[in-house]
Amino acid sequence: MGEAEEGDLSDVAYGLFEILLNRVLREQGRSLFELVEAGSDFRDDIGAIFARFASDYPALAEALTSRFGSTDALYRLLYEGEGVIPTKTTLMYWIVQDAPDIAPGEMDDEMAGKWLIFLQDDRVDELWRKVRNATASGELGISAKVSTAKPNPESRDERKVIYVYTRDWANEPNVMRVRERLREMGVIERIGYKRNIETFRGEYSEKGKKVTYYSA
Repeated sequence: MGEAEEGDLSDVAYGLFEILLNRVLREQGRSLFELVEAGSDFRDDIGAIFARFASDYPALAEALTSRFGSTDALYRLLYEGEGVIPTKTTLMYWIVQDAPDIAPGEMDDEMAGKWLIFLQDDRVDELWRKVRNATASGELGISAKVSTAKPNPESRDERKVIYVYTRDWANEPNVMRVRERLREMGVIERIGYKRNIETFRGEYSEKGKKVTYYSA
């Protein structure tokens, strides 16, 4: 296997491991960001979850071990902010936070939409923390995600972006409620809201073409 293929495999392996990690923590009523920001020692949790991962996906676990050297190295990476802090996350393109009553992936339908907040690196970590916390406590939309420090070949903008999803683009009062909450967090500049149906059709901002459904 070539070096590029090994890198691709370890990227896939890490993505699946983080999904398992977040799922297990969620089942326990905890979250990775709470553990990291509290400075908690969750080394034993990583060891136990990695052992489960290795049992289910031995080849992928081997790829992770080959890349990072040990579960301790993987733990240190997470402890320092991988998967939690956008500017310190280099293994995933996005960090995602769902509202507590939303199953992962539930918002991916044609009725959902999102507010798009583009911003520079020096603002993204603080704003993401506010958006994430409000989403996790059920005070904002159904989900949110933020782009990270991992270079994304599909990105059309050098700035970071935070998406804040609502369940129903036609529910204007709720869409605007979320917008006002974002304003309270410091997002005072005008931002656009895009329906998922435009995203599904591959419609993006082009000169002379309006793809935002709301602007506020």
